[in-house]
Amino acid sequence: MHDRTLGQGLRVSALGLGCMGMSQSYGPNPGTREDMIGVIRSAVDAGVTFFDTAEVYGPYVNEELVGEAIGPIRDQVQVATKFGWEIQDGAAVGLNSRPEQIRAVADAGLRRLGVEVIDLFYQHRVDPDVPIEEVAGTVGELVAAGKVRHFGLSEVGAATLRRAHAVHPVTAVQSEYSLWTRDPEPEVLPACEELGVGFVPFSPLGKGFLTGSVKAGSAFSDGDIRATIPRFGAENLAANQALVDHVRALAEAKGATPGQLALAWLLTQRPWIVPIPGTRRLSRLQENVGATAVGLSADERADLDALAARVGVAGDRYGEAHLSLVGR
Repeated sequence: MHDRTLGQGLRVSALGLGCMGMSQSYGPNPGTREDMIGVIRSAVDAGVTFFDTAEVYGPYVNEELVGEAIGPIRDQVQVATKFGWEIQDGAAVGLNSRPEQIRAVADAGLRRLGVEVIDLFYQHRVDPDVPIEEVAGTVGELVAAGKVRHFGLSEVGAATLRRAHAVHPVTAVQSEYSLWTRDPEPEVLPACEELGVGFVPFSPLGKGFLTGSVKAGSAFSDGDIRATIPRFGAENLAANQALVDHVRALAEAKGATPGQLALAWLLTQRPWIVPIPGTRRLSRLQENVGATAVGLSADERADLDALAARVGVAGDRYGEAHLSLVGR
């Protein structure tokens, strides 16, 4: 596993690990808490040093899980967590990035993670009621106080990124980006390049679709977020099958898996892109790590670059309510 550099000199492994699914969003966990701690520590053994969590995952319990897992190996890893939600009675009920809320979430995150400093602190979604300059300034104060090392933004628009960066340097933008979700390409990636900001794709495997494990007719269990996403409706899954079939054929020709090819393609896009595929299984973790050894020729990359436009992608990546929160 090689390293990559996000903004402000933050060095992390070329692939990180998204930990959300260990606590929510993908139905019943196939493993125990001890199993999930084992996955996180096995990731470190495989060279992964970058772990992603958030207060709202659970809520709270995912930070506690990650904190327990990294306790003995804190000096080997970088941990990202997030603020920006109003959480009441165990559920997110809206956005809240007021300065006092940001400071409270940072203090609580430090306790739950069991760390002295948060390596990367993202605003989870832009709060239209709080100027981004005020958010950036508050995180800057946390950096000055030694509670946070780096400032990040999630699912942000390019103009807002520039405004935030003018107040306090942004280290990374985290947004959904994959072979079938290309939204960051027209504006956000160029802005990141211009400003020296790293980019962290979440759901780089299309919430499982790009691994080939989700097919037309797939049923999702209770609590699986994909049951609420238009792109995963039966009709849209059938329409999108052509995309994953193409990825599978190319992967097989290269002796790789579809998921490895999807991750390898992301790694070719920019040297400061660090995908964070999530998994709850050691076998999938090992497969994902293997993506760093998959090379793409110029022709293969060009073919994949044009794939979504050529075959089309049916269905939105979020329902209407969540779509309204992105790109602000």
